[in-house]
Amino acid sequence: MLNSVHPKLPMRNKSVTLDYYIGQLSFTQCGGDYEDYLMLKKDDIEIHFFKFEDLDPKENYGQIYIRTSQIESYYQSLLDKKVAIHPNAPLQIKPWGQKEFALLDPDSNLLTFGETST
Repeated sequence: MLNSVHPKLPMRNKSVTLDYYIGQLSFTQCGGDYEDYLMLKKDDIEIHFFKFEDLDPKENYGQIYIRTSQIESYYQSLLDKKVAIHPNAPLQIKPWGQKEFALLDPDSNLLTFGETST
């Protein structure tokens, strides 16, 4: 019965979030334009954001895990754009068999990308 999930993450500033996800990560806006809410899409995933102006990024534990294919090429495209990769999470094969890397968005939401290692 369940078809998909759209995680909701906090954002302090909609313009900054748009610039990062569209300009750096190649997402597109979808679902309408609302003052305090944002919906972004890339390929088969959608991430929603709610306005939280008082968010302290040092205390934000928002995180999502995004399964992907062609992780090496996506990772390289981010490096080519000079997107900051999490210093503790460059592309590597984890002990559990996933190729993974992670980013922190402008509000310190952790985005981990993973692909099954072959």
